Amino acid sequence: MAVKGFLREKSLYLLLVVFALVLPFLITDRYVFQIVIMGCLFSICTLSMNLILGYTGQVSLAHAGFFGIGSYGVALMTKQGVSFWLALPLASLIAAATGLLIGLPTLRTRGSYFAIATLCFGVIISVVAGNWIEVTGGYTGVVGIPLPSPIFFPGIGSISFHTMLAQYYLVLAFLLLTLLIMHRLVYSLLGLSFMAIRNNEILAEAVGVNTFGGKLLSFVVANFFAGMAGGIYASLIGSISPSTASIDLTFNWLIYLLLGGAATLAGPIIGAFVIPVILDQLQFLQGYRMIIFGVLLIVVVIYFPRGIMGGISDLVARARACYERGKGVKRAAAG
Repeated sequence: MAVKGFLREKSLYLLLVVFALVLPFLITDRYVFQIVIMGCLFSICTLSMNLILGYTGQVSLAHAGFFGIGSYGVALMTKQGVSFWLALPLASLIAAATGLLIGLPTLRTRGSYFAIATLCFGVIISVVAGNWIEVTGGYTGVVGIPLPSPIFFPGIGSISFHTMLAQYYLVLAFLLLTLLIMHRLVYSLLGLSFMAIRNNEILAEAVGVNTFGGKLLSFVVANFFAGMAGGIYASLIGSISPSTASIDLTFNWLIYLLLGGAATLAGPIIGAFVIPVILDQLQFLQGYRMIIFGVLLIVVVIYFPRGIMGGISDLVARARACYERGKGVKRAAAG
């Protein structure tokens, strides 16, 4: 039975990957295709936020700030002639190093104090991006950012990223890489220490878990992936401005995470795709759409506190329990 369950789970993952690979050929509208690409990109941001908030229990409100650091890092380096494939890891490391410097003092606080400290840092990044004109271009931003450099594969040739199809597969590859790393991380002993910190930090420290080191590592890794997503965003969009580091983006990803399902790997991806689609479909309501979206948010929070993915998991567990109960009744009747 365990082998069957394992094969069933892996088969589901394989089917989802196959669906993601063929999805571009099912979409004919360029606008919808662009939403899908942004959904993949923002899934990376939401997954990285999930690591620090969902699994470690620390509310970081500076995520868009690190996204902005990655964006400006790639934009400025590639405009100076640096290859995208070198600029992206460098910008991601800069975001992670900045997270290390910010985390050293702020993660010694707990609860709302850490959230407020990171919120202030996020605002500072946005203000600096808007006023450091010599470097960031001020509120005009950086324009003319080159696309990712072509990749050469022996026997295949050079692959460029001038088409939306190539850009989709580029973002999908980074999303799958992020998902794989997050899966290996949260299902390791290190991931268990993160969850121990989330559930009861004092008890975790009492049994020997390095709570500060765990929080700091989770924060730095999350910021690395946020910076990576920002770098990809800058290269694909071709221009950035201080709005790239806006606190609005942080709250958008926070909503994606909470509605999709925190402390799950599928939840952030579901939220990053479902919520923008819902908002897009409600555009005809203009100003009223946010009211309706707010009502939907309240309903989900009340009736599905673990988000959409948590609700699906509960329904599957109930269905499985009913099925097992039915089998037990049949065996008892047959006996």
